[in-house]
Amino acid sequence: MSGSVTPLPDSSGEQKIRVLLVDDIPETRENLRKLLFFEADIEVVGAATNGEEGVQMAVELKPDIVLMDINMPGMDGITASEHISQQSPVTQIIMMSVQGEADYLRRSMLAGAREFLIKPFSSDELVSSIRRVYQLGASRRLVMPTPTPGAGGATAGKTAVESTGKIVSIFSSKGGVGCSTIAVNLAIALQQNAAIKVAVVDTSLQFGDIGVLLNLYASRTIADLASNSDELDDELISDVFIPHSSGVKALLAPPRPEVADTVTPTLVTDVLDRLRRMFDVIIVDTGSVLDDVVLNVLDLSDKIIVVTTPEIPSIKDAKLFFEVTEALEYERDRIMFVLNKTDKRINIRAEDIEANIKYPIQGQLPLDERSVTTSVNQGVPYVLSDKNGVLTKAVTQLGMKLLRSLKDNEEG
Repeated sequence: MSGSVTPLPDSSGEQKIRVLLVDDIPETRENLRKLLFFEADIEVVGAATNGEEGVQMAVELKPDIVLMDINMPGMDGITASEHISQQSPVTQIIMMSVQGEADYLRRSMLAGAREFLIKPFSSDELVSSIRRVYQLGASRRLVMPTPTPGAGGATAGKTAVESTGKIVSIFSSKGGVGCSTIAVNLAIALQQNAAIKVAVVDTSLQFGDIGVLLNLYASRTIADLASNSDELDDELISDVFIPHSSGVKALLAPPRPEVADTVTPTLVTDVLDRLRRMFDVIIVDTGSVLDDVVLNVLDLSDKIIVVTTPEIPSIKDAKLFFEVTEALEYERDRIMFVLNKTDKRINIRAEDIEANIKYPIQGQLPLDERSVTTSVNQGVPYVLSDKNGVLTKAVTQLGMKLLRSLKDNEEG
């Protein structure tokens, strides 16, 4: 993963972490300047006195980091952070507050803040936080659209916004290979390690498990959009998402199988198109049947992660699916072939599968039945409960490889 992180600037000052201060109290702004003055790798590029000014300066200056006070008259830090996250996606936000209640922390993270500092904090705490968030934010550029030379004006800005979000579908033509578990853990790994806004969408409409795996109550699901399909807007879609404590937001499948019929392929397509403007990466868990909904999702996907296991039925089904992708003329570079549940005790090797299917395996996730079973039964993804585990590291590496692949495809 270290290869994907931009190294910190050296002490020469040639490249610095550019910081914008946003606080309505003059003494606080001045104290922050003093705390950062002697850091050779950090430069304060501006100071705003309120939320509105902070948003304007963030859009104009494009700082690496915004130090944002949460309580300000007029536009508060939460609202300002939401605007900055939308208008300057590469800018990372650190929220500051004299109050450390869980609700403030939750609202800050949902607004796009990467860290939360409780006043008063020390110089070491401030500087460490800035450097840490800066490093996390470096990976975000992997999914940012590459600017077109000479592009400008409103049209160029609109194109950049609309093309930001990348749709990544997780598919297997064989049920039970672990697609849903991979989807939730990959989404959280991306959100936490790459400092990007990630959604996970359950389009296994009859028997979706994303809500169970995240321990989320399905108070709102994609079915709630069906009755308003002719009046969809970003606000309506956002209201149906359920936030997870990790920072990921989830759009869950209907609560009962018979309700799935209300969700049409057209609705799924419209929702995913809109999500491109709301998130950096949209992880879509699909069903294992190639119906109209799944085919629409695959058609929209910037990357299709095809999952198999080292078992003959699963390998056979994967081979059949690749024959379908060739018939549909899907570009090979849109597909990532992932081998799940790898185990040295099994005599079917990755090389054997590649030779049989004629597709390179680009990721391998080790078999860890204990971690996965505990994770599934408790509703706590293993990337959160077993942060140093081998499986967590493998999923994190897969996520970084996915981001690099998305960027390569865009530039190609």
